[in-house]
Amino acid sequence: MTVVALVLAAGQSSRFGSDKRKAVLADGRSLLQHSVERALGVFDEVRVVLRAGESAAGHGLPACCRVVHSNDAGLGMGHSLAAGVASLADSDARAVAIVLGDMPWILPATLRGLVGLAGEAVIVVARHQGQNGHPVVFGRVFWPELATLAGDEGARSVLQRHRAQVVVYETQDAGVLRDVDTPDALI
Repeated sequence: MTVVALVLAAGQSSRFGSDKRKAVLADGRSLLQHSVERALGVFDEVRVVLRAGESAAGHGLPACCRVVHSNDAGLGMGHSLAAGVASLADSDARAVAIVLGDMPWILPATLRGLVGLAGEAVIVVARHQGQNGHPVVFGRVFWPELATLAGDEGARSVLQRHRAQVVVYETQDAGVLRDVDTPDALI
């Protein structure tokens, strides 16, 4: 099963006050570097969605990461997600994991568990203590819908339309819920 990770990292960081992607964690790596390296350890391929004009090198990311630009990133996560999924037209992957660039604490075992449940016609959702989190893995049959998303809602509408195809991956990993919106979240 080939699963590609799509790391969404084109947001504006408005609540953070500065570019949170470059915020340094305790181990000296940036928030985005940490999230991407975690994904590289598990997924067959990692693509990173950045703002127009940005490069992997500009964020200290490995050259093996393919950068996808979201020209409309400022209009919301849906636009970045659509741009990333549109880039998968050349991929033979059977599923895509939507990984948020501001969630560096997801355990590799959790990512592997999600990949293990992936399939072309299922949506795999990570759940911790009754709360759905990220990443979410979408089978290939859902990609056309994802490629049409806009606004700031993300893929919630796709999940709601296809509830019968959702498979829940229960995890004790609180990292699936922990994102960084403000500097206090780094502590």
